[in-house]
Amino acid sequence: MSLCLLDEENFHQCCQLLLQQSDELRDGWSWEPIQGTEEGYLRKTALRSVIIDASIKWDQEVSRSDSETHTSCDSGPDQQKQCALAAPSDADIIAGDIDENDEDDGVCAVSAGSSQVLQYEYHIVYSCSYSSPVLYFRACTLEGRSLSLEEVWSSVHPNFRLQLQHSPLNTITQQEHPLLGQPFFMLHPCRTEEFMRPVLQAAQDQHRTVNYILTWLSVVGPLVGLDIPLQYSVQLHHAASPSSSKPD
Repeated sequence: MSLCLLDEENFHQCCQLLLQQSDELRDGWSWEPIQGTEEGYLRKTALRSVIIDASIKWDQEVSRSDSETHTSCDSGPDQQKQCALAAPSDADIIAGDIDENDEDDGVCAVSAGSSQVLQYEYHIVYSCSYSSPVLYFRACTLEGRSLSLEEVWSSVHPNFRLQLQHSPLNTITQQEHPLLGQPFFMLHPCRTEEFMRPVLQAAQDQHRTVNYILTWLSVVGPLVGLDIPLQYSVQLHHAASPSSSKPD
């Protein structure tokens, strides 16, 4: 693997290591293979208590422009256009009981708006166009209604909203999932190499073990409510180097 780019083989190796750690931490990640192919993606679901701030407006023109410039190495049929999340099982509810007073659990503390419990589904997919992982996600109410782009934007924690609004680093767009052919939101990967370069360079200089997926996810995940437990980093230096096999 080059310093900043991730090839598909190393993507699978990093995913395997993350899955091993997730199993130990009971963090809920799983590998979802695509039937009839060697492709697949990481998946996790979680419940979040958020406040939808109706006063926040998403810049649709910027979002549409970014969406049109994104290309993927995979494509799928145009399938369902509604959220099809299954009811959460015990294993799927990552956060357990939701504490509405704990901002670290994804509660957006804004002054106006309605508080809701939402189900989020996160996918990590490899993009050969950008030689990097891409975070796809979708969100539904517990009644099964899909959130719009405006609602997703307005549910972003205020600590991150300004960063998303004024930087193309992690623009939220709506795209067809490259492996499922269903509508998902995504964090655009166009600047992934740029922000990963200094992190990986520092790790290389200090001879530290780095899991590209885990490092990348710790940067982009919190922007959309996906927090990464610190125990991953604690475990990392004890973990053996990932094998060359793909996740089962």
